[in-house]
Amino acid sequence: MAALGQVLPRPALVLVETERFRPFTYKELLARDKVNLDISWLKDPSLDDADALLPPEVIAREIVEDLEAALSEFAAIAEALERTKPTGSAASDEAS
Repeated sequence: MAALGQVLPRPALVLVETERFRPFTYKELLARDKVNLDISWLKDPSLDDADALLPPEVIAREIVEDLEAALSEFAAIAEALERTKPTGSAASDEAS
C-alpha cells in the first residue's frame, strides 16, 4: 500500500492499432499537405475580452467557495463511513 502523498507509477497506456486508429510519428505528420499542429482553435472566444473577465479576487473567492463545498461533502462522506464502520473485536482484529 502506498504512503499518503506517495505517487505510484501508472502503467503505460497501450494503444492498439486498429483500422480506425493508427498513431503517426511527428515526421509523418509534417510530411502531410496542410499540416497544422497549432491547437489555437481550442481557444475559448469568451476569454478574448480581458475587460469582460471577473476580477482575480472574485475568481479566487469562487475557487475557495467551491473547494470548501467539496471539503464539506468529503467530510460528510467520511462521517457516514465512520458511522457504518463495524465496531467490536472483529473490527479491531481486521485492522491489525
